[in-house]
Amino acid sequence: MQHDNSKPYRRAGSGLTAVTAFGPIAALARKARELDALDRALRQTLPSPLREQVRFANLRDGRLIFLAPSPALAARLRLLQTQILATARAVGTYASSVTVKVAPPLPTEIVPDRSKPLSHAAGSHLRAAAASTTDPELRELFLELASVAEVSDSKPDGKV
Repeated sequence: MQHDNSKPYRRAGSGLTAVTAFGPIAALARKARELDALDRALRQTLPSPLREQVRFANLRDGRLIFLAPSPALAARLRLLQTQILATARAVGTYASSVTVKVAPPLPTEIVPDRSKPLSHAAGSHLRAAAASTTDPELRELFLELASVAEVSDSKPDGKV
């Protein structure tokens, strides 16, 4: 049996290739940059409270599509259609209309506050539950939780 002492194949070049160098991804990245630049240009001309709350979403079939968080802001944005179209033409974008869709902001995830200490009463109830159970594993878990309540109720000087 002969051993193959040839070196493993390595591609010539500097290593990794940027994902934006590939055709479809490069086109998508270019379109995203163009839409972002158009978003900044269009929203810059809007009045201040509206500018921070609406977002430019897309340019499709000659329509500038915006997203507004409420119907009232959508109506205010529609009133500025002439100004928005003039700005689009000034930056070299042809658009014949403005469409505003109401898209309420996504609800923020409420993360429970895990740092809330257990009260002394909760610790007492956990110790009582541990005493009343016959399962040794469950008893140990109740006592472990009760010890957390005792630690959290103690003050820095060691007094409860």
